[in-house]
Amino acid sequence: MCTFQTDDSFTPSCLYSVQLSPESAFLSPLQPLFPCFSLTSHSLSVALSDGMLKHKELQLPIHQCHPSISVPNPFFTTPLPLSTVAIHFRLPPELQKRLVSLLSSPVEQLQVLSSAVLRETLPLSGQELNYNQENIGQLNSHAAALLLSQAGSRADLSSLCAQLLRSLESRQSEGPAHCLTHTLPILNTVLTHSPESLTEDHVTLLSKKLVDWLRYASITQGVGASSGGFFTGPRSRQPAPIAELDGTVSGDFFTVLCVGQGFTDDQWMNVYSFSMLRHWLLTYHSVSNGNTTADTANRLQLSLSLSHSHSFSYDDRSEVDGSVVSMVSATSSSSRLLPPKERLREKAFQYCQRLIEQSDRKAHKKTDTDLQKACLVEAVCILDCVCVEDTSLVFRTFPCIKGLFGRLSSDLSFARVLLPIAQFYLNHGEMAAVDCESVWNLVFGRFPAELFNDHFLAHELLRFLRLNLESLQLRVPQYTHSFPNLLKLLAWDSPALVDDFVDLLPSLVTTGTAVELLHTLLDLPCLSATLVLQLRSVCLPIADPGGRGLLSLDAFRNPSFRGLFLFLLRTEAGSGDTIDRLSTLHELLAEAADWPRVVQCAQTVPVLLHIFFNTVITVADEKLLAHLILVMLERSSLLLNIPKYCREIHRVFSCHLLRLCKLHPSLVVDQSHELLEFAGATANVYSKEEIYTHVVWVLGEYLSVSCDSRCSVSLITSCFEALEAVLFEITSSAPAPGAVCAAPRVITTLMSALAKLASRSHDLIPRVSLFLSKLRTVTRGGSVAWCSDEDDLVAIVTRGEELWSLLKAPGVAQSVLTPPPHVTTPQWHRDINVAMPLRLRALTNLTHSQ
Repeated sequence: MCTFQTDDSFTPSCLYSVQLSPESAFLSPLQPLFPCFSLTSHSLSVALSDGMLKHKELQLPIHQCHPSISVPNPFFTTPLPLSTVAIHFRLPPELQKRLVSLLSSPVEQLQVLSSAVLRETLPLSGQELNYNQENIGQLNSHAAALLLSQAGSRADLSSLCAQLLRSLESRQSEGPAHCLTHTLPILNTVLTHSPESLTEDHVTLLSKKLVDWLRYASITQGVGASSGGFFTGPRSRQPAPIAELDGTVSGDFFTVLCVGQGFTDDQWMNVYSFSMLRHWLLTYHSVSNGNTTADTANRLQLSLSLSHSHSFSYDDRSEVDGSVVSMVSATSSSSRLLPPKERLREKAFQYCQRLIEQSDRKAHKKTDTDLQKACLVEAVCILDCVCVEDTSLVFRTFPCIKGLFGRLSSDLSFARVLLPIAQFYLNHGEMAAVDCESVWNLVFGRFPAELFNDHFLAHELLRFLRLNLESLQLRVPQYTHSFPNLLKLLAWDSPALVDDFVDLLPSLVTTGTAVELLHTLLDLPCLSATLVLQLRSVCLPIADPGGRGLLSLDAFRNPSFRGLFLFLLRTEAGSGDTIDRLSTLHELLAEAADWPRVVQCAQTVPVLLHIFFNTVITVADEKLLAHLILVMLERSSLLLNIPKYCREIHRVFSCHLLRLCKLHPSLVVDQSHELLEFAGATANVYSKEEIYTHVVWVLGEYLSVSCDSRCSVSLITSCFEALEAVLFEITSSAPAPGAVCAAPRVITTLMSALAKLASRSHDLIPRVSLFLSKLRTVTRGGSVAWCSDEDDLVAIVTRGEELWSLLKAPGVAQSVLTPPPHVTTPQWHRDINVAMPLRLRALTNLTHSQ
């Protein structure tokens, strides 16, 4: 534990306190510097203050200590993490040298301690961490982290890589064997952050070493712990052959799926090599082919997306009782004549085929079964990599991959293994002329339908879709029609997956799926509730008392309502846009409106609807857009009864109704009948205020000959009469008991729409003027029943007087209420780059001055 705090025992200073283990051996490297240190509290306290190093009874001058640090309040005694305080200081050379020496200590706690202290003093002075060929064997992960942090340029990293690779060429007798296990992770880190630091010679050397470790590791067990007994001398412990996971003796080369009581150093290097093999195959092209780091990162992201974190366990393995020889080793020995990188691909191919063969063995432990799955994922991904680099391997690999798919496809417990297989089919199926339909039926069919509640699979499946989006749209016709199934993942776990669907949704919007997709998005809360009921129905039998008491669960089990729920649970699009009895479905699911999962799902729908409409206007024609307007009007009253959800959906509909009509004003004439029917229903004024207001505004704004030549006088008159009847009804009587008054915005919008329509058909002006004059007369008497707020009433009357004044001059009214496009489009009065605003301001000033 490292803390930064003040010490009350002496002058306020910055105290660096490190908790140590009580073993006195930990402090032996520091004893020459600090002989007065005691272990009574098992702690080492180093205080930096004004060039002095203090510890209770000890004071030593530090001439090279130059702290540039903001000292905290000396009375603030709460420890602060060092990472939260900016510290820049140098340790004395002797102390720094001692701390560096602790990095090579056999005690790991001391390695952690010294690296933690040295990290706070980076960059280090001198060449303390300049490991050379003689002491590179002392390098461990903690020292490597500091060493990499010290690298100031690509040349430094390249030099470090050269030293590490030279250490790999040394024999075990020439240095500690354990250093090799640290070397590969360090090289892997360099590859991740700076692959261009490697040279072609580095690539060749490491490729050769990986081939040796992968293919030619020992096939006998290492020396394990003694089991005790009288005859336990060196002569009695003969090396036993390695075994397979099913307990039989292995007759082929060593892999990570081989087991034993102990492992030799080259077997451990086999494991390390396999763990970094795919990373290496994806990265060394930045050296050999000159790719940029961004290209390498993209390749890594595409392949490593299917990785899984599985812990390898080698203890307590199965006993050896037989032998089975693999056919993988029966390949030609001509691969020895290949160049290093091509030979590495060949050996990687053989290694992965052997892993696939070993995965078919029956493991005795569950941990070994999990290990088999993890190795299968990695093996398939590596085969995909080598086939991308060498297309001639595709035809050799596909029989193995096809057989593996046939063996695993019926068992959904291997779903996370089948995704890399799907990636292989996507990348190479077209070249091999293989039928991939069964693969996509599984990925887009059974996976979301049966495993929608598997969070890990959902994440990996959606990541697979995002990374391969373009290829899926071009090569997999099932993808765009699978949205009813894919949306089950979102309906089940909306907060975690909404970001993925924000990226995926535009690819699902086509002219053939737009209408059904819109209905499906609006029904997403119902789908969420249905998935909950489906799991409860399975987990709680009918006879179980816990399965009773939910009306929605009873309805889910009722055969008469089964069709409603089956439609929501459909696996692909095309069976119909929606169902007739939506209101019945909403009644059955009424009690689910406050379920947390359903509420969370409802919160994501408005976001997705915005994305849907933003995408659909780029692919749809006017006929499809007209259909979508009808859907919006219809579904505004057919939503699951979650008040906030309904308000948000109405707001989204209103926004995009205006946008659609602005882009295509002729839609108002095309759908005039439905729009007038919606606007003529007085009930919509109170229940759908947001969307009703925008429908009225659209009718008043775009029902004009200037927008569509088909707009006739009779159409304008019928629209006027419908809106006039609604306005007269809501302003002539009080609302029903318990109901709120009509919103002032609705009333003013109705008045403006009537004035606009009258300005286009002058025969209607007297009717509007008569209503506005009566409105002014009625409000003079004080408050009215249809408006409870006095300020709102004043605003309504003011708007009425403005419109009444305009309609006195019909020509002016038409120019103001319905200006021609050449006036509204340029908006000269707002353009600061022309003289019109200046002239208007001048005239205004002259008028005001008079």
